[in-house]
Amino acid sequence: MATASPSPALHDPGAALTDRLGAAPEVVELARRFSDAGHTLALVGGPVRDAVLGRPTQDWDFTTSAHPDDSERIIAGWADATWDVGREYGTIAARMGDLQVEVTTYRSEQYDTSSRKPHVSYGDSLEGDLSRRDFTVNAMAYLLDTGTFVDPFGGLADLDARLLRTPVSATQSFDDDPLRMMRAARFVAQLGFTPVEEVVAAMTAMADRLTIVSAERVRDELDKLLLADHPRPGLTLLVDTGIAAYVLPELPALRLERDEHHRHKDVYDHSLTVLEQAIALEERLPGGGPDLVIRLAALLHDIGKPRTRRFADDGSVTFHHHDVVGAKLARKRLRELRYSNEVVDDVTTLVELHLRFHGYGTGEWTDSAVRRYVRDAGDRLDRLHVLTRADSTTRNRRKAERLQRTYDDLERRIAVLNEAEELDKIRPDLDGNQIMAVLGVEPGKQVGEAYRFLMDLRLDRGPLGEDAAREALLAWWAARDGTLS
Repeated sequence: MATASPSPALHDPGAALTDRLGAAPEVVELARRFSDAGHTLALVGGPVRDAVLGRPTQDWDFTTSAHPDDSERIIAGWADATWDVGREYGTIAARMGDLQVEVTTYRSEQYDTSSRKPHVSYGDSLEGDLSRRDFTVNAMAYLLDTGTFVDPFGGLADLDARLLRTPVSATQSFDDDPLRMMRAARFVAQLGFTPVEEVVAAMTAMADRLTIVSAERVRDELDKLLLADHPRPGLTLLVDTGIAAYVLPELPALRLERDEHHRHKDVYDHSLTVLEQAIALEERLPGGGPDLVIRLAALLHDIGKPRTRRFADDGSVTFHHHDVVGAKLARKRLRELRYSNEVVDDVTTLVELHLRFHGYGTGEWTDSAVRRYVRDAGDRLDRLHVLTRADSTTRNRRKAERLQRTYDDLERRIAVLNEAEELDKIRPDLDGNQIMAVLGVEPGKQVGEAYRFLMDLRLDRGPLGEDAAREALLAWWAARDGTLS
């Protein structure tokens, strides 16, 4: 994976930070207010790292010697609005115009063996606060009142070398906050960094410590990793260290034992390749990417294979119904990670439908089958197009080109039918009220059955018109021994 060229700011970080602050005079005024009150204010963490790397950032994170009540009083005269984002953690947030900041008291935090939340105690020095940061590249600060760049743990050198190292021992750092192990994988994906051996060893030895962290925090880190430009290296780190076994166990389970004749693909490697190919195709989606749903679907689309793998007598391997099984597994895992119902439904529907295209052959589908494909995908159709195209990882160039041409043909047929019939608005020719009037029935199960009959008829035969639909409905009702009042 290509990495960005070193930023000139690595050789003059103070100048880079001065330039960054020059675009935000409001911050300079905030720093003056803290100084006048006898407190230090320092830009810290990701904003410092990104400024030195020459990367844009919307974050303005500060640390201060002031306790939260003092910070709130100081900020009140400067900000348009203030609010608590975690007073118990020492953090006060504020907004002035379009600028949003978070100010946190010098602190140290750690978990006990049974807690999902850190216990916070306030510190008394900037260096002590920096020592409790996750990695050296995030343990740099810029004192606003003096314009001093502070780097007690060699973060600048690690930035230059693209290394992930912890300010204290990796074991202590991850024991203080186990989520930092997930964050290491995220930085590998986002920034192209390489964790040092000590970090990898601690992640491997302490993977089960992540179980004390809330599902929501784990999910948020996983999202940031997946939405990075190059998530594959980060996911590989999670799998290789054993962390994925506690976060997304279906992923390492894809590392199926290869049969001696190599008659099936490496499902794990295939899934990561599909993810990369889906990312490359995100420009096809309305609004482009990055798109969390398509990335989750691409990563999870084959997780039903380990449960459905069967060996035939001739040594061939099958994975019958792995799409259906995979959808159920994906739903269970995503719910455990506290994803929204919308994300869960979107991802699981895509997993369940990802094989549907393979029944298309060389174009044998009827118009009815095409309509059903569109109806079942619903508003996920654009994503299904991307997932299905990305799922071709064959190294046979001719086969790959044939699959793409065939899918091009399916998309053209969908476009033609959509222009004629507005497939995304498919409804039966009669609505519920009309069905009740024709059959003389009250609302209930019979109306639903009749509606489904007319929907199937609409999908099979296209638009019928109300008269033909009414005639067909009456014939269906009579055949099932219905009675008309």
